[in-house]
Amino acid sequence: MQYFDLAIAILATVILFIYGLQGFSAELQELGRDRMRSVLGRLTSNRYSGFLLGAALTAVVQSSSAVTAITVALVDSGAITFANSLAVLLGANVGTTATAWLVSFELTGIGAFFIVVGALAGVLPGPLRTFGKAIFYFGFIFFALDLLSDAMSPLKEDPALTALLAKTSNPMIGALSGMVLTALVQSSSAITGLVILLVQQGVIDTQAAMAIIIGSNVGTTVTGLLGSIGARPAAQRTAQANLLMNTIGVLLFLPFTSQLAAFAESVSDDPGIAVAVGHLVFNAGVAIVMLPLTKHLARLLMPDDADDPASVGG
Repeated sequence: MQYFDLAIAILATVILFIYGLQGFSAELQELGRDRMRSVLGRLTSNRYSGFLLGAALTAVVQSSSAVTAITVALVDSGAITFANSLAVLLGANVGTTATAWLVSFELTGIGAFFIVVGALAGVLPGPLRTFGKAIFYFGFIFFALDLLSDAMSPLKEDPALTALLAKTSNPMIGALSGMVLTALVQSSSAITGLVILLVQQGVIDTQAAMAIIIGSNVGTTVTGLLGSIGARPAAQRTAQANLLMNTIGVLLFLPFTSQLAAFAESVSDDPGIAVAVGHLVFNAGVAIVMLPLTKHLARLLMPDDADDPASVGG
């Protein structure tokens, strides 16, 4: 097996998948950018509505990084208080599990259909053009997944590679791998999709998949940290709080990776769906633990002389 050729093929298809995710997210944001900011500003008056809004928006635009970046920007502008932004970020973590469900359903072949439909709609005038582009990129995501699945198929035939990947069953190694990979590619959705494909092909087991996904929750916070550089202190603290909450979630759940994997497998015999179940349970569990604590966390992180005096409301 030519390892270099295999690595390049997998890397190229991962890039295509990320490109599709970014394009889809960008087109949907273009359709409702001003409305999204307005809605985020109005519906985050309490932690629970903010949580639901963050989950819904992330599920739609397929990018927790985009919602996190917008949230940090809105805190910077004063449209959202620091405390209420924390609930939106927790919701975004739950919303990002939608990608895992889409990948787990193995919707082989639909990508080409949506690419054609989106391309045809993209030549129409007015808002339909932007809507057509969103459909095109939605199809592009699944088309890239099909290519990625084909590119990775030789992995299960190479004992050296499968032995190496099997090490990710160790929760610490798996979590560190997920953290680093997500920080590098700037997309937890891409890592989740890759992991589910590996599980579906029998290259790694459910426990390894869960460890990698748990670690990716920390890696994905890099986007918000980078976006907060140069922003007001309140916005910087929002990105830092996102890192803190996700790290706490990893520390809480990582010791129970095997139990989480066992529960997910008991729910479904399909390995891809089992990973999607585990992913949802993990993020929902973190939200259940952290959501009631957002006000206290905000008071801990926001000193009394901060430039956002309303930030501990909600």
